[in-house]
Amino acid sequence: MKRPKSQSPHSQPFPDAQAPDPKKTPSAPVPVSTVRTTPRDFINPIDYQHPYDSMARFARALSLRYDANRTRHAYYRQLRLVHEHFDRDPALLTEDQLRDYFLFVKLQKQWKPKSLRQAVAATRQFYVDLLGHSGWKVFGQIRTKDHDTLPAVLTRRQVHDLLAGIRLRRYRTPIKLIYVCGLRLSECLALTIHDIRGTENRLFIRGGKGHQDRVLPLPTGLYRELRRYWTFHRHRLLIFPNVGRGDDAPEALARRMHEATAPMPCSSLQRLIVVARRELNLPEASIHSLRHSFATHLLESGAHLHTIQRLLGHKQITSTMVYLHLTHQTASDALGLMEELFRTLPR
Repeated sequence: MKRPKSQSPHSQPFPDAQAPDPKKTPSAPVPVSTVRTTPRDFINPIDYQHPYDSMARFARALSLRYDANRTRHAYYRQLRLVHEHFDRDPALLTEDQLRDYFLFVKLQKQWKPKSLRQAVAATRQFYVDLLGHSGWKVFGQIRTKDHDTLPAVLTRRQVHDLLAGIRLRRYRTPIKLIYVCGLRLSECLALTIHDIRGTENRLFIRGGKGHQDRVLPLPTGLYRELRRYWTFHRHRLLIFPNVGRGDDAPEALARRMHEATAPMPCSSLQRLIVVARRELNLPEASIHSLRHSFATHLLESGAHLHTIQRLLGHKQITSTMVYLHLTHQTASDALGLMEELFRTLPR
């Protein structure tokens, strides 16, 4: 049935989202309740096999303090690295041994400041909050300062060539969405049919970094491409279901995607970007560089810095201000103003 001409192309996200195509899908579709919507499946460390009771107690403490399994996993991993370095129960270490460990990862392993701060925060929770070593001074002796490095950004032409180099549409479409809407990789792959609102061209990002939700504009052409993408597999929930392995014939591919119980893994798109970048001899860049490129290109086109902050989901404007150093338009405008100032001066 054709849509009436007077109806908005976005009147509904996917009107037949609950009507799978019997020619492409099995008679017993996967229940929505069994589908995982996060591309990275982080397990709660409380369910790990713990080599020592102290590490099990730390996992329980993390479960009480943090809501996200990703955060719990990251902090527990830092304690596991300490355990693996000394090959013993981390609860038995002395302050001097822990200080030596920090010297090792900072000077020999050359950890970046962010990784070092995370290690300090995790071990402080273990040794001070859990074990009660409040007199240890090592945590206050460590100072880290972020390096003033700018993120990699591609030009508009390079973004075009990169997307053109990705031949399969099932991978090119999510990458295109990441660039056009400035999404994080995990935000893109976690999208469901309920996150696209046809009216007002809106895209809902739920549970982003810091558990923050936000609403983004969705271009009409991109909406139509997403709908064509979904129409191919007709998954009951996911927009970008896992492709899986097997026959690449269209019907077999659509059936696997329709039966998927998880989104497309992040590594699939990450590897494609690396391969395409090398084939085109583009600068060092990752899939997250498309998000940086989105922000830079918006700024060059005259978008307000606070608008870009809202679109990216940054809590602090200082995180967005880094793009002021990346835009060529800002430097060009400044040069033109300086030329004008010089011309008005007496010779």
